[in-house]
Amino acid sequence: MATAKTAPAKKVPARQKATPKVRKGTRAAAAAPADAEGTARKRVVKTATRKTAATDERGARVAARQRRLQDQEKAKDARASKKAAKKKVTQAGTRKQPEKMPAQSIAKPGHEHALDLAPRFLAPHYAGSGKLKGLRAIVTGGDSGIGRAVAVLYAREGADVAVLHLDEHEDADVTRQHVEREGGRCIVIAGDVRDPRFCNRAVKQVAKAFGGIDILVNNAAFQLHCHRLEDLDDAHLQETLQTNIGGYIQMARAVLPYLGEGASIVNSGSETGLFGSKSLIDYSATKGAIHAFTKALASQLLPRGIRVNCVAPGPVWTPLNPADKAAPDVGEFGQDSDMGRAAQPEELSPAYVFLAAPSCSSYISGAILPVMGGPRG
Repeated sequence: MATAKTAPAKKVPARQKATPKVRKGTRAAAAAPADAEGTARKRVVKTATRKTAATDERGARVAARQRRLQDQEKAKDARASKKAAKKKVTQAGTRKQPEKMPAQSIAKPGHEHALDLAPRFLAPHYAGSGKLKGLRAIVTGGDSGIGRAVAVLYAREGADVAVLHLDEHEDADVTRQHVEREGGRCIVIAGDVRDPRFCNRAVKQVAKAFGGIDILVNNAAFQLHCHRLEDLDDAHLQETLQTNIGGYIQMARAVLPYLGEGASIVNSGSETGLFGSKSLIDYSATKGAIHAFTKALASQLLPRGIRVNCVAPGPVWTPLNPADKAAPDVGEFGQDSDMGRAAQPEELSPAYVFLAAPSCSSYISGAILPVMGGPRG
């Protein structure tokens, strides 16, 4: 009789053996998911803790790096501050220019011969090449400063020049002498550009003397500081408005009937017309108006072949500022500019030649050319 074989017992893996079977509905069955969830939560907490620690460590490294960069920049700023205290004056021309102006104040309208330091206007290294040969120019405010320097270089380039001025007769005569030494004809006319009748008479006189007019340089100006707008009285305001923008419009209107194709008008603007000046609100406003006037008139005159441009100077050593500021302020004039000094008129006048000369700027009209010693003036 055969003996029945007994099936061998299945081997249960140790892992399965360790997990007892739990009947449904018992307390153990209810506790099992809770234990699993608790274990999972512990794992999550441990993982999150590790991640937080890693994040904190990275954040600390970033913060430390930023502090190092900050310390580096602070050190650079400290060195730059020391250098700024000993700001090097920029000399970029063919000869060294004066770096400090005399602490001097003079009476208005400002006479060049009264200045302790004579403005430089001769531009001895500038060689004329006939850029304005045969042309006839009017320069308002041509007795001194930028106007005188422009008149001299125009003559050196072959132009005849009429110098208009207020009552600075001695200065105007000096300009005349230098224009004639350069080989140009020169007439000097005294009067007020605020008066349209004077403007018309002067233009007719120049046209008759020279046989025509090709260039107008609007340069006459009035400047007087005022620290509070409430203190700017009507007389002061009208003097500035009527001289600076009114005079420019009056002269342009008077000369236009005499200008033909190829003629040009060059206006004197200012860095104050670009950036403003808190102590020269009225002056800044007129210079900004001159810039706008330049662009508007340029557009209007393009069909007639007449170009209109503007030079916007930075600080320039002329009688204008010593006739406005107190002596101590004049002594520091121009030192806060990018170049650390004021310009001399001879450093501005070539720009006026460039904008007036058909051979140099025939495709330029409506431009405001900054000559400020740097991008910030």
